Amino acid sequence: MTNPFSLEGKVAIVTGGSKGIGLSIVHHLAMMGAKVAIASRKIEACEAAVKEVRAKGGEAIAVACNISKRDQCEALVKAAHDKWGRVDIFVANAAVNPVYGPLAELTDEAFDKVMTSNVHSAIWFANTAMPLIAEQGGGSFIVVSSIGGLRGSSTLGAYGISKTADVGVVRSLAVEWGPRNITVNCIMPGLVKTDFARALWENPELSADRIARTPVRRLGEPDDIGGLAAFLAGPAARFITGEVIVADGGTTIVGA
Repeated sequence: MTNPFSLEGKVAIVTGGSKGIGLSIVHHLAMMGAKVAIASRKIEACEAAVKEVRAKGGEAIAVACNISKRDQCEALVKAAHDKWGRVDIFVANAAVNPVYGPLAELTDEAFDKVMTSNVHSAIWFANTAMPLIAEQGGGSFIVVSSIGGLRGSSTLGAYGISKTADVGVVRSLAVEWGPRNITVNCIMPGLVKTDFARALWENPELSADRIARTPVRRLGEPDDIGGLAAFLAGPAARFITGEVIVADGGTTIVGA
């Protein structure tokens, strides 16, 4: 029996891959044998991540990409394909949250920015990467969402709406591309200690409250998500598609 977790010979692309959850995903994919294109808006951060991967014996390249720009999304996929001649795995991890407050105060411009970056970009990436993944006989497409898509919020409503929409994107893509042997799945992390969520977990009161309401009695770490993404990317998960996996330490199963 071959290793059901091996990604040897595969090419992966990870957006938001220079830090936090994305960087953990990059390292997990590389450890499993994949070559990884690491993307974020800041090329310097991507290059630093590439050095980390190479220091551990992996292979990676850095690509600057603003996920709100369709041409840059398409160029990212092309860069990975031009470098290695194939694409097998795509992880849409990057997201934005530029607004904080009730929906009553949400401007059209802010909502458009959230939905473009967090939802529409996944469709752009899929439409560019899926045909290339299909050429290789199949692969995986993963969207990193959030439990914010399962819960209402008086301050993060726009972000939550976008993360709910990610589930619809994943399920439709799974139906469309399943016949080409491509699995499409969604990960919904809970509160993870990243720069993106720093305002939440660095607040002692908020952090203590979340931990008290989480069955495993701790906050998430990036590696709690990185390994899950690597599993979904590999042959062990080849019969899982259109699914949403919540990784939140049990937060959402607990009542108010």
